[in-house]
Amino acid sequence: MPPAVPPAPPGTRMRRSLGVKDGVAIAASSTAATTSIGIGMGTLAVYAGRRTPALLVLAFLPILGIALAYSRLNRSEPNCGNGYTWVGRSIGPWPGFLTGWVVLVGNVVFMAYTGAVTGSVILQFLNKLGARTAFGLPLDPNSTATSTVIGLVALVAVTVTAVTGVRSATRLQLWLLVFEYAVLLAFCAWGLAVGDQPFSFSWLNPFEMGSTTSLVQGLILAVFIYWGWDAAFTVNEETKSAGDAARGGLIALTVMLALFVFAAISFQRVMGNGELVRNGPQALTFLGARLAPEPWASLPLAALMCSAFASLQAAVIPTARATLAMGRDRTLGTMWTRVSPRFDTPAVGTVVIMAIAAAVAVLALGIPQLNEMILAAVNSIGLVVSLYYGLTALACALRFRADLRAGARAALTGVVIPALSGLVLFGLGGYLAVHYVTMSDHFEARPDNGWFMLLVPVLIVASGLVAAARAKWGRRSPYFVTGRGTDAEAIALPMDGGGEPAAPPSEPAR
Repeated sequence: MPPAVPPAPPGTRMRRSLGVKDGVAIAASSTAATTSIGIGMGTLAVYAGRRTPALLVLAFLPILGIALAYSRLNRSEPNCGNGYTWVGRSIGPWPGFLTGWVVLVGNVVFMAYTGAVTGSVILQFLNKLGARTAFGLPLDPNSTATSTVIGLVALVAVTVTAVTGVRSATRLQLWLLVFEYAVLLAFCAWGLAVGDQPFSFSWLNPFEMGSTTSLVQGLILAVFIYWGWDAAFTVNEETKSAGDAARGGLIALTVMLALFVFAAISFQRVMGNGELVRNGPQALTFLGARLAPEPWASLPLAALMCSAFASLQAAVIPTARATLAMGRDRTLGTMWTRVSPRFDTPAVGTVVIMAIAAAVAVLALGIPQLNEMILAAVNSIGLVVSLYYGLTALACALRFRADLRAGARAALTGVVIPALSGLVLFGLGGYLAVHYVTMSDHFEARPDNGWFMLLVPVLIVASGLVAAARAKWGRRSPYFVTGRGTDAEAIALPMDGGGEPAAPPSEPAR
């Protein structure tokens, strides 16, 4: 018999109050479609050119396989640690800890650079109102320093809302999403109708891209753009049933596909590839100015600001819950397990994460231009996201390998598709890592330097191995003995989406 799952320590459980709509709001806000479209289309155009719509469809296929893996694992074992818990049990505690660690660090880096994006959008608003300087300093939206200072204020604001209650936070995110999507759909439909760039079906053919390296780099960036839908699974201990988290994540992911492809085609109907690349993170506001006079031209900018705020908040929420799961297992310190008795949220962890993200944002001031900072962050996070998605997919295939004898549908959704999706992401990451090593002959702190782009994910993984060693031999975490996360419900069998006890999953060979 496998070792028993340790029960959750007292005071570390959270109230179950969320439904499918809340999961959709968290997942969609974390994915941040408006922000991803606003800053991502220009970045993708660097590598994919006019094949960006095809690239987004192609990248969706392995991501859908990952989503199926998350849903299958969540139905069997809902835990706010998700990948950290699932990989630890199915593959081993070291890969499991590394999965949790890269999620934490990736989210912190994401919050640091998204804070700067939020600050940049606010500065663009101030510029439109005629404010060009403040206290003798220029209000330059492209300045990393100025944008970071404004972004830190925004980060403090979203942390307060995340601490005071996840339900109220998701309600706020839902209203922000309604406004964002209304503006986004209106302007993209307008651009699609009046754009003067002729549509071509070659836009939907990824095999007409210039090179294999461009295709792989574009796919990694597209995976990063989809990243965030799995935030719905970090609140699975706060949803009314395990199935609500899975449905929320899958609905949000499907909506993202439709929005991204629709927006990509619309952008290309209005702008040539050179214009997309030149405008970079301000492509959405450029689209608004091209299509409408003021004050209507400022609506996309307002939507972008709402999206940036929502994605910041959505990043804080799952990160704090991941550290809660790791703290319960003593792989992190007990500080992370403190749940506020007033708000039923991991308040201390939320505040500490905000402080760490703020420190990373300040360190990023070494890159003076916001465009370069964004590109460096996207390249770094894309590799670590591919790593932890791939590990989670393989954990699903290994744990439910008995499904190969349970019928074609169970075999495909529980084993074959997750395994193939994980291997695809590993292959993309490995190819890109080799390319980074060979593209530059010396190290330089620039976002177009291969060694610099590889250094950041390598440091994330290396620091994770050090932290794992500290947890195993320093804290003597039981996670490294059993490979299993703490059972938040303190029950033998978790409940499936319909409220019935789930069948015990097949155990991997030890």
